[in-house]
Amino acid sequence: MTEPNNCILRPESEKDRDRSEFVTREAFWNVYRPGCSEHYILHRFRDLSDFVPDLNYVLETDGEVIGHIMYSHAEIQTDDGQKIPIMVFGPVSILPEYQGRGYGSMLITHTLKKAADLGCGAVAITGNPDYYKRFGFESGQAYGVYYAAVPRSEETPFFMIKELKKGYLDGIVGSYTDPPGYFADDAAVEAFDRRFEPKEKKKLPGQLV
Repeated sequence: MTEPNNCILRPESEKDRDRSEFVTREAFWNVYRPGCSEHYILHRFRDLSDFVPDLNYVLETDGEVIGHIMYSHAEIQTDDGQKIPIMVFGPVSILPEYQGRGYGSMLITHTLKKAADLGCGAVAITGNPDYYKRFGFESGQAYGVYYAAVPRSEETPFFMIKELKKGYLDGIVGSYTDPPGYFADDAAVEAFDRRFEPKEKKKLPGQLV
């Protein structure tokens, strides 16, 4: 698929892997914590059963990969004992110098359509609601789905869901837990990060950790 401004969206190839991890590291460095772990999460996820190879995409411009997105299988555990299969995406990464130009939106829009084509009923995301609502995401609680790590009595605007099949989540009440692949051991992250050029870790306002 070719987009305006000489952009190509295509599946990630094996030769893209190092570049995708570099892009992810650059995109998330010092954003949510000093340093980041997202590049390691991507690196490890490719070997996990939850990984969705058909939705592992890069964005290329002028022959260079500047963006990446990955998806994982996930599930909603309902209060009556059902397991409802869904997907979750992220990290979605754009090199800092290309951010704010709509490249991230291209990756998300394209792969959400692909997810629907694959038969996915709903997609979850944790992130900024002001950004993700443009893609049709709504609060998970509006669907009766709660983020398991937070008491149900608390609002979780950062946890959102988009139905890809209308009515897919009708009538359910349950909880969502991030797939295990999204949890990273700090020591393993540090060891993996030594493969890259050193960067200064900074504690900045607005970080979560």
